[in-house]
Amino acid sequence: MQSLSKKFNQLKNDPTISSKRGRAERKLKEWVFALFRTALVLGISYVILSPLIGIIASSFFSNEDNYNPIVYLIPQSPTLERYITSIMRMDYFTVLGNMMLYVVGLTVLQVIVCSMAGYGFARFNIPFKRVLFACVIITIVLPSHTIMYPLYTTFQTFNPLGIVGLFNEGSSVNLLGTPWPVIIMTALGVGLRSGLYIFIFNQFFRGLPKEIEEAALIDGAGNIRTYLQVMMPNATAAIVTVTIFSVVWQYNDNFLGRLFNVSDDILLSRRIGSLQATIANLDQIRDPSITTLYVYAGVVLMILPLLLIYIFMQKHLIEGIERSGIVG
Repeated sequence: MQSLSKKFNQLKNDPTISSKRGRAERKLKEWVFALFRTALVLGISYVILSPLIGIIASSFFSNEDNYNPIVYLIPQSPTLERYITSIMRMDYFTVLGNMMLYVVGLTVLQVIVCSMAGYGFARFNIPFKRVLFACVIITIVLPSHTIMYPLYTTFQTFNPLGIVGLFNEGSSVNLLGTPWPVIIMTALGVGLRSGLYIFIFNQFFRGLPKEIEEAALIDGAGNIRTYLQVMMPNATAAIVTVTIFSVVWQYNDNFLGRLFNVSDDILLSRRIGSLQATIANLDQIRDPSITTLYVYAGVVLMILPLLLIYIFMQKHLIEGIERSGIVG
């Protein structure tokens, strides 16, 4: 018995066996953690994506699938009729083309204006600089709904400083029903999420070494030339980030579009909002559960361009967020 106990203690204290046991325990912990992490990610992904999955699946339902209580996600008789009709009733490709011109134009304008403002805050000491930058931050945190009425009345009777009245027989101009209110706000640096974009550019330009500008000034470049030829080429990551954010938010914007009554020939979101009534009137489909399937198809058609943008620009978007100083 003493010899067996002695051998057991020797095996127990053997460093080779102890190291193997330690590796096995570490591997087991890694497997358990990986399993828990996978289950957590799948659960969160399902909670987030389940409504979208349901919309996509329902958009392929036939009338029989819609009335069949057994069918949940996978249709038994899938059909593309919802998409064909939705494309026709929304005039999808024409409106999408108009909308992309509208969104791209606003995005280019927003990148130019916000980058100039961000560069100014980052590099120039101007009077009341901190107060002005605090106003930029306020535009980020201030809910847009709190200024709905002032915005509406401003562009309903648009006559800043009486300048418009000089050319319009003393009366103001009603810009509602046109895209001009959104264009004017974007050009003045107070467009959709412009405060956030100014903050991104400001953080990015502050992170660039001042020696770059000093070298440009020594070579005879002025402030404008330094900004255009030196700073902007080095701000590619911030430009890509702001461009993607601006395209997505302008594309999905429904607040300013409804507030200023922008034409539904430009905004797909407004076409989708009236699609159910259009289907009911033109196609004589009175069942709300069926007309909803056409709306689902319209939603998928609207999401598709954004999905392609995210797929092809994901790498640049993540890099830009990391380098622009807005992580966390």
